[in-house]
Amino acid sequence: MDHFGYRQDRLYAEEVPLSAIAERVGTPCYVYSHATLERHYRVFDEAFGDWPHHICFAVKANGNLAVLQVLERLGAGFDIVSGGELARVLAAGGRASNVVFSGVGKSSDEIAKALTAGVRILSIESGEELERVNAVALSLGHKAPIGIRINPDVDPNTHPYIATGLRENKFGVPAADAPELYRKASAMAGIEVVGIGCHI
Repeated sequence: MDHFGYRQDRLYAEEVPLSAIAERVGTPCYVYSHATLERHYRVFDEAFGDWPHHICFAVKANGNLAVLQVLERLGAGFDIVSGGELARVLAAGGRASNVVFSGVGKSSDEIAKALTAGVRILSIESGEELERVNAVALSLGHKAPIGIRINPDVDPNTHPYIATGLRENKFGVPAADAPELYRKASAMAGIEVVGIGCHI
């Protein structure tokens, strides 16, 4: 259930007619329902029951500060792919300790800002990135909490533009290479191995 619906041929968001919003702010505009965000988050959260979990919202899906603030108040964490997204999460009142920094191509500056802010985990996409994260962490006197993103070579049978788990995709480390990369990471002075990740 969402909180959008028609009443006497007028579309409403919760108790507000969208025509009134359009008259006030003009069009086009985006309208989000606080109640719908809360409800959908709670339904998803409750589906896990007593199973330990932490839901992280992909900021690339919607970086609107008001949306991020609602999710922060509900207890969500955030999955980011850039330093700009980290800045948005922090501006919305999010805690860096609830941030997973994913994505390929993290710059040394972004890694340094993420470590200084205290992100929960940096998702490692390659051996080269592991080396860079270790070097940045050592230069800051930090230990970087990392997980390695595994590429499972699984076909999700979806549009090829959004498939990320096949061997030919640029994302993640081949599963066969992961054990050696984890051994290497465990021996690095600037790295703390805390997890594993996978996108399909």
